[in-house]
Amino acid sequence: MKITLKVWRQKNDKDKGSLVTYQLDDISEDMSFLEMFDVLNNQLERKGEAPIAFDHDCREGICGACSMYINGKPHGPKQTTTCQLHMRSFKDGDTIVVEPWRAKAFPVIKDLVVDRSAFDRVISSGGYVSVNTGGIPDANEIPIPKKIADEAFDAATCIGCGACVAACKNASAMLFVSAKVSQLALLPQGKVEGKTRVENMVAQMDEEGFGACTNTGACSAECPKGISLENIARLNREYFGAKAKSDNQ
Repeated sequence: MKITLKVWRQKNDKDKGSLVTYQLDDISEDMSFLEMFDVLNNQLERKGEAPIAFDHDCREGICGACSMYINGKPHGPKQTTTCQLHMRSFKDGDTIVVEPWRAKAFPVIKDLVVDRSAFDRVISSGGYVSVNTGGIPDANEIPIPKKIADEAFDAATCIGCGACVAACKNASAMLFVSAKVSQLALLPQGKVEGKTRVENMVAQMDEEGFGACTNTGACSAECPKGISLENIARLNREYFGAKAKSDNQ
C-alpha cells in the first residue's frame, strides 16, 4: 500500500504546531496502525529527523494509551483502540490525517501525546471503598443479582482512553465519569461513600475544564468498549440525589 500521512507535529506545549505530510510506500495491510507509525519513525530516524511522539503501552486494546484522532474520528474508522486498528481498514493511495485529542483538559505535550492526568485526578477524587477487613464474608457470598453484576462489569470495562472526550463537541467527560461512578454505585460495596464520591468526582470534572454533556451520544458511539449512555443517566440520578440530601442537611 502507498499512503499519504498528514501528522500533527508540535515540539512542546508552547509550540503552535502544524500538520506535516509524509509519504509511505510498501505498507502491509496486515500492519497495525501503530506498526505503520513505527515504520515511519524508523525512516525519519535514518534521515536524522525527530521521530513522531505518540503514546502506546500494551498494544492489546487494554490500556487506552494509544489515543489518536484519525480522519476526524477518535481511534479511527472502527470502534476500537488505535493499536487494534489495522491498515486493511484503509485503501491504497489514501490520505490519512492524524491529530492528538483536542480538549482543554488534555493539553498537548508533544506531537500526538496529550496529558490525560485529568482523568487520574477525577478518579482520585472519588476516594476509596470502605470495607471491614476483619472477619468479612467472601466476595462471592454477597448476594448481587446477575443483571446488576453485569451492568457493573460493563461500566468497569472503561479503559479511560479519552475517546469520549475527543468525540464530544464540548469535550465532555460525562461518559468516563459516569462509568467510574456506576461501577461502584451499582454494587453494595460502593454504597457507603456513594454520596460523597459522585459529588467529588463531578466537582473535579468541572474543575479540570471538561465541557458539558451535549446529549448527542457521540461519546458512546466512538467508545472502543461501547460504554452505554445509561451510565450518564445513572450519574445524573446519583448526583442530584446526593445534592438533594446535602441541601436537606
